[in-house]
Amino acid sequence: MIRSTSEQSSRTPDRVVLVLRALGLGDALTGIPALRGIRRAYPDHRLLVACGAELGSWLTELGVVDGVVPTCGLEPITGAPVPDVAINLHGRGPRSHEILRLTGAAQLHGFACPAAGFPNGPRWDDGAHEVDRWCALVRRIGGECGRSDLRLTRPGGRGGRGTSAPVVIHPGAASASRRWPVSRWNRLVHVLSARSQVLITGGGAEADLCADVGRGTTAECVAGRTSIAELADVVSASDLVVSGDTGIAHLATAYGVPSVTMFGPVPPSLWGSAIDPHLHRCIWHGTAASAVGDPHGALIDPRLDAITVPEVLAAVHGLSPRLTGA
Repeated sequence: MIRSTSEQSSRTPDRVVLVLRALGLGDALTGIPALRGIRRAYPDHRLLVACGAELGSWLTELGVVDGVVPTCGLEPITGAPVPDVAINLHGRGPRSHEILRLTGAAQLHGFACPAAGFPNGPRWDDGAHEVDRWCALVRRIGGECGRSDLRLTRPGGRGGRGTSAPVVIHPGAASASRRWPVSRWNRLVHVLSARSQVLITGGGAEADLCADVGRGTTAECVAGRTSIAELADVVSASDLVVSGDTGIAHLATAYGVPSVTMFGPVPPSLWGSAIDPHLHRCIWHGTAASAVGDPHGALIDPRLDAITVPEVLAAVHGLSPRLTGA
C-alpha cells in the first residue's frame, strides 16, 4: 500500500519512478540530494521511495518524494504500481538489484553488478563520500544534484537560535562499535548542563542508556518520546548537537546546526558533514590510509575509544565558547 501526503500532485499519476533506499535516518538524509536529482530528471513522474513507513512519510511531508511504499531492508517490495523507472539507491547489488527487477520496471538504474546480470552501470567506489556516491549515479541518468541539496528548511520557518536554545546529546548508535562509553558521556553532560539546557535523545530501546548518561545532572532525557519529525524539530531548534556517527549528526548538517561528531570505525571522509565545515567538528583518530572498521561490530572501535572528554569539550569550545565556561 502506498502512503502519500501529496494526493493533489500535478504529476502524471500513471508515470512512476520507484527508488529503493530502505535504510536508516542517516542514509535517508545523505540520500536526499540524489532524490532531488531524480526529481529533476523525471519532473513529470510520481517519485515513490521504498523504505520504512515513518521515514518515508517524513520525506513525503518534506516534499522530497511523493509517497512511500513501506518496506524493510531487502524484503520484496509489495503494493507498488509497476514503475516506469526503478533506481537502486540502496546498495551495489546483487540482492537490491534483483528486488527492483522483480517490480517489472521498464528501466533499472544502479551500480554495475555482473552477479545480478547488470554490467553496464558505473563502478562502485569504496572511497567515495556517501553523498557524492549517489549523486554521481543520479547525474549519470540526467539528474543534476550535489552536496548543497542536503539542506532542509527548519520546521515552521523558525528563526535563528539563541543562547537559550538547548544542546542535544545523542549517545546511542545501532552497534557497539559506534558507541562512545557511557561514563565519558556522563562527564560531558555534567559540564554542558551546568551552562545550558541539555536534551538527551535516543530511541525507545536506548532509554536506560540515556538515563545513565544524564544521571546526576539537570539534563532531560527524551529517548523514545520523539517521532522522526519531532526529532528533526528538536535538532533544528538546538544550539549544538554532540553525537557519534549516526543519523542525528546528518540532521544537524541538514539544518545548519553546529555539531561535534565522534567517528569510528568509519572515517568522516566517507560519512562526515559534507557542507558548512565551519559549523561542524569531526573527531577521528584514524589516518587517511586507515582501514574502515566494522560498523556493526560488537566492541567499540579503538579509534572511537581513543577520543577523550577534554578533546570533545575543546571541539565544543571552538563552536560555542559559552558552553565550556569561557
